[in-house]
Amino acid sequence: MTMDFWTPIRLSIEIALVSGFIVIVLGTFIGKWMAKKTFKGKTVVETVLLLPLVLPPTVVGFLLIIIFGKNSWLGQGIEWLFHQPIMFTWWAAVIASAIVAFPLMYQSAKTGFEAVDENVENAARIDGAKEWQVFLFISIPLAMKSIVSGSILSFTRALGEFGATLMFAGNLPGKTQTTPLAIYVAIDAGNMTLAWSWVIVMIGLSFVLLLGVHLIKAPAR
Repeated sequence: MTMDFWTPIRLSIEIALVSGFIVIVLGTFIGKWMAKKTFKGKTVVETVLLLPLVLPPTVVGFLLIIIFGKNSWLGQGIEWLFHQPIMFTWWAAVIASAIVAFPLMYQSAKTGFEAVDENVENAARIDGAKEWQVFLFISIPLAMKSIVSGSILSFTRALGEFGATLMFAGNLPGKTQTTPLAIYVAIDAGNMTLAWSWVIVMIGLSFVLLLGVHLIKAPAR
């Protein structure tokens, strides 16, 4: 297979890895905070955090254009800082993938932290552990299965992102054309052999990743 075949796959994996890292960090910290906190409006905040999971990808893409476009203060600030707009760049694809993948990581991490016995955490505090030590050495290890499962699911979601990426990052070969976009172009051009090749690769990757989630969640025997 030619380099042109592997380029969208490489881009998809690179973008999914970077966006996945961002999502894992944010999802873990926010999931931990939301798991134990009670405050007025928590339900509304949680609904907003999970909203990208149910919104049409085109809506997510549209909102990203509004937030990061040239007419927004954020978009203008980024353009002033980096001397170019963020739209239709590699980083735009990362942002789009991270937004749609975040709810999966957040929900999984939050569920894992909710299951952690507070008595164990409190015992560590009584023994003199600081909050960051409790978080790193008690909470995270006890919620590790959920964190790893959420990481794999969010990576898989980022790997398959299409609509928001197309609108916000465009479909630039070698730059922002991920595998889902390449499949769309191949089908549109009538090149079914090439489309099938990419589809098989994506099915294989997704199958392996989801199998990993099931194996992690399977009870020990």
